[in-house]
Amino acid sequence: MPPLSTNHNAKGAQPQPPAQGFFASFFQTLTDVFTDKGIVLMLIVAPIIYGFFYPWPYSSEVVNHVPVGIVDKDNSDLSRTIVRYASASPQLDTRRFLDEQSAKEAIWADEIAGYMVIPSGLEQNVLSGKAASVSVLGNGGYFLLNKNVQMGFLKAVSTVSAGVKIKKSVAQGAYAPTAAQNAQAVPLQIVPLYNQTEGYGAYVVPAVSIIILQQTLLMATAMLIGTWYEQRRHQTSISGWLGRITALSTLSFLIGCFYYGWAFELHHYPRGQNMLGSLLFLLLFCPAVATLGCLLGLWFRQRERSMQILIFSSLPMFFVSGYPWPADQLPTFLQIVRWFIPTTPAINTSVQLNQMGASISQVATGFYALAALWALYFALLMWLRWYNAPKRRQIS
Repeated sequence: MPPLSTNHNAKGAQPQPPAQGFFASFFQTLTDVFTDKGIVLMLIVAPIIYGFFYPWPYSSEVVNHVPVGIVDKDNSDLSRTIVRYASASPQLDTRRFLDEQSAKEAIWADEIAGYMVIPSGLEQNVLSGKAASVSVLGNGGYFLLNKNVQMGFLKAVSTVSAGVKIKKSVAQGAYAPTAAQNAQAVPLQIVPLYNQTEGYGAYVVPAVSIIILQQTLLMATAMLIGTWYEQRRHQTSISGWLGRITALSTLSFLIGCFYYGWAFELHHYPRGQNMLGSLLFLLLFCPAVATLGCLLGLWFRQRERSMQILIFSSLPMFFVSGYPWPADQLPTFLQIVRWFIPTTPAINTSVQLNQMGASISQVATGFYALAALWALYFALLMWLRWYNAPKRRQIS
């Protein structure tokens, strides 16, 4: 009697459904997304809510009326002029203190962000031609407010100093308009490009929006693949994986269009300088992130684990992207590792296209990097697909 030979699944494995083609996987993925409340919340609802509420705290754009203190030890006409100009600045909300110790205690109590000390004898030194200065002290622990404190006091003191210089020139016989013109030998004109209001929201929100798109797509995709793995529905053909990636990318692409076409418009951010380039960017960025999500979901193998691990990765990804901090100032190791994350080329490419109006050729490096990342992620996904394929053994 010939030996009995049977094929069956390895221990613990369940029968796999037949592999689907591109279009079958595409529509099945869309069906699974919209029948899973958690995936819908993460992939569609969350980024829309972020589009409304994340820019809200930055709606005023420019920080004004920063509470500051002034300690006037001179009590002269010149010092009172300085105080008056500082009080008129829209950047500052001034408050008088009798001594410097009181001003320090107000900083410690978080009542003011900084203070200016006008030393005794300031006017006398200025009139006699001696070196004179005032001191401005700010809370360096709060960079944004500290900058406003310094700039507000600087403008006030500079304006008064220019007036004093003009009066001296006129007293020496100079013609008043000529003296005013010579008060600043080289006039300085500062013109902000691409963010003309110099608003903080217009700076940070367009960049963070790319992080939002990435993280919501990444976590939703990994959760969906983890669910399929738990249900033993994760295996499919190469064209099937492409159908899944395309379906998830399409949904994220539509959310990206919501940001570019409506959210930035609502909050009056610079936008639409190269809309065609921005759309082409999304067509490359979304599949790269979706493929990475498939890879991670197949690696984590559990629905909850994707959320537990990926939810903490947003801030590190943003900080190593090169947007909030110059990339060449990062440690060498991070300068290498950061290029394996989609947001590294994506954030700067998006801002340059949508906000600065760069041409596609000028940001070609970002496009090449995203294409290379997609190829790398897909190759790793196919390897992991092969590695996790159900193993069969023959029992004789």
